[in-house]
Amino acid sequence: MKLSNRTAGLAALALTLSLGLSACGDDSDDNNASSSETSSSATPTPMEDESMAPAADAPFGPACDSLPTEGDGSAATMAEQPVATAAAGNPLLKTLTAAIKQAGLVDTLNSAEELTVFAPTDEAFAKIPEKDLNALLADKDALTKVLTHHVVGKAAGPDAIGGEHETLNGDMVMVEGSGEEWTVDGAAVVCGNVSTANAKVYVIDTVLMP
Repeated sequence: MKLSNRTAGLAALALTLSLGLSACGDDSDDNNASSSETSSSATPTPMEDESMAPAADAPFGPACDSLPTEGDGSAATMAEQPVATAAAGNPLLKTLTAAIKQAGLVDTLNSAEELTVFAPTDEAFAKIPEKDLNALLADKDALTKVLTHHVVGKAAGPDAIGGEHETLNGDMVMVEGSGEEWTVDGAAVVCGNVSTANAKVYVIDTVLMP
C-alpha cells in the first residue's frame, strides 16, 4: 500500500510540472506574436517613403522665386512651350528674348529637338556697358555668336550638366558644381533645371562671351 501511494504522488507531481511548462510556453508565444505585430506596424511602407521624397525634376535656385506661380513664365507653362517661346514669358529674360529676336534665332531654337540653354538674366546684360551692349545688339553676326555660345545641342539635367560641353557656336563651356550650386564659365546659376518642351534652361547671372 505504501508503494502505491508513493507512485501516485510522483504521478501527480509530474502532471503538475507538465501543465506549468505548457502554460509558460503559451505566454512566450503570445509575447512573440505581440512583439512581431508592434515591429511590423512601426515600419514605414515604401509608399510612405516615396511620398516624402522631393521632386526630382523641380527647378532650383533663389531666382526661381521670381517666376510666376501660374500662366506665362511659370514653370508649368514653360514646360509645355518650346524654349524661345518659354523664355519670352519669363520675367527674368526680357533682354535675352529681345536679343534672340534681333538675331533671328526664334525658329532655330524652337524647332530644335533638344537643347540646354544658359540664359543670362536682364541684370546680367545690364553689367555690359550700354554702349557695348547697343553695339552688340546692332551686329547680327556678333550677336548670333554670343547667343549660340549659350546653347548646347542636348538637354542636360542636373545629373548630366557637370563638365565641358560644346556649344552651337562650336566652342566649349565648362560647368562646375554639385547639388543646387553650379557655375558656367564662372557665371552662377541662379535658377536651374527649368524644363521647356525641348530644352533644359539654366538662368545665369553673367553673359558668357565666346
